[in-house]
Amino acid sequence: MSIISKLKIWFSDAFQTPPPALDRMRLRPEGSTQNPLMLQFFTWDCLHESLSWWKHLETEVPKLAEMGFTQIWLPPPNKAAEPLGRGYDAYDLWDLGEFNHKGTIKTRWGTKEEFLSACKVAQEHGIDILIDAVLNHKLGADRTEVVPAVKVQPENRLKNAGPVKDIEAWTLFDFPARGDKYSKLRWNHEHFTGVDWDNKMREKAVYKLTGPGHKGWSRNVDSELGNYDFLLGIDIDHRHPAVQEDLMNWGTWILETTNASGFRLDAIKHIDRKFLLNFIQTTRKNSGNSKMFAVSEYWSGNLKLIMPYIRAFKGETSFFDVPLHMNLCKASRQRSRYDLRTILHDTIVGVKPHDAVTFVDNHECVVEGQSLESWVEHTFKIQAYAIILLRSGGFPCVFYGDLYPNREGYNENTARNITLLIEARKMFAYGATEDYFHDRNCIGFVRRGDENHPGCAVILSNKDEGSGTFLHNLRMNVGIAHARTQYRSFMTQHGIVDIDKDGWGTFSCFANYVQVWVPVKE
Repeated sequence: MSIISKLKIWFSDAFQTPPPALDRMRLRPEGSTQNPLMLQFFTWDCLHESLSWWKHLETEVPKLAEMGFTQIWLPPPNKAAEPLGRGYDAYDLWDLGEFNHKGTIKTRWGTKEEFLSACKVAQEHGIDILIDAVLNHKLGADRTEVVPAVKVQPENRLKNAGPVKDIEAWTLFDFPARGDKYSKLRWNHEHFTGVDWDNKMREKAVYKLTGPGHKGWSRNVDSELGNYDFLLGIDIDHRHPAVQEDLMNWGTWILETTNASGFRLDAIKHIDRKFLLNFIQTTRKNSGNSKMFAVSEYWSGNLKLIMPYIRAFKGETSFFDVPLHMNLCKASRQRSRYDLRTILHDTIVGVKPHDAVTFVDNHECVVEGQSLESWVEHTFKIQAYAIILLRSGGFPCVFYGDLYPNREGYNENTARNITLLIEARKMFAYGATEDYFHDRNCIGFVRRGDENHPGCAVILSNKDEGSGTFLHNLRMNVGIAHARTQYRSFMTQHGIVDIDKDGWGTFSCFANYVQVWVPVKE
């Protein structure tokens, strides 16, 4: 192929608009007309007082299905480096709580049998399971080996901070209890690009592995810190053929074993993009699930950094809308100083709504002291959930920590209101969205409904002054189909709105709150 032909292909790939990711994926049971809804069923520190986490999930499934959830994102089910590790400290992806590794058979979440039972019950109730795939790194190696490596500068991984020297690295994974079951790969330094600990000198730093066979950092990663291939622990080299084969096999195996519908992909800015695209496409093909779901975590509030990734993945994965989360966080902290008319500015859902998985908080941003700490304050959390649950753009994900009692910031009143918003989404929030963003402290939107659902009108406020007594009024049009009808308040017993002959009505909302207005049944 000539250079000119290659350039034409490159320009075509670089500037073409990828197909919308969510449109090609399964979000709810086949044939259902109900709004789809995802639940992240864990927090960072969650443990049930009397049940394993998997048993807890199984007991909650019937209620969650009735509420309207169609997908559940579970914590990483793999064996961790520590007995109570969350799975992000991935030791063995193939051990789902089956083998005696790291001093335990079960994972933090329970045994393999409990895990598969919970998955089966969820699917029987019309809820799909999402596997959290931790493919970037490993931790908890069984043995060390001496390997040549070079320390790199913390702020620029492309620059060395010293000469190449031999270090003692935790890079040997034997999986003694599992043996050759499921996979025969025994990991060693050849399968990794870097480590963050020299056991010989007892020194923590970022070391790039060198020597025969090592290619340095991948170039197909984020450019933060010069090159962001390394995140933590023992960084996997996704260019190694044995690594590619093992992870591809695991992807198909985990879907077949659990009958899960897809993946949440962890920390993708650190993973070779070419490998990850191949992983998604290969598992989608090999599992026989053409509608396999995928959502990727690229943690940045900067939409300009995320857009090239959306284009690079060609509609094969959706993305968590971190820019929207950051806007919600900012709005919650600035309170009435924040201009609500800008809430969707520079967000994925604002520019590519069919690629956005929207969320308010998750397991990382609510943990005080964590690098991603950015939780949304309770003074704005109901407004934030109204935005992601009741609008037509994006695929919303509700956080367990906002819905269930826990020690990480739960608020009973907030949970009660989120439950009402979830009910409003299931019953009323259908049809196109028409915005009425006319005031910096009070915005509204209308859902016109469809042939099976009546629609709704929504108002939200961030006005501090006189909260609970100050009343906003906003004139909105609900459509000629609702002319000369009445709407009632849904969140509280707030009153009745008369709709005129042209479909207009004046809707109200208390300051610093949300009100959902729905048609009065005839």
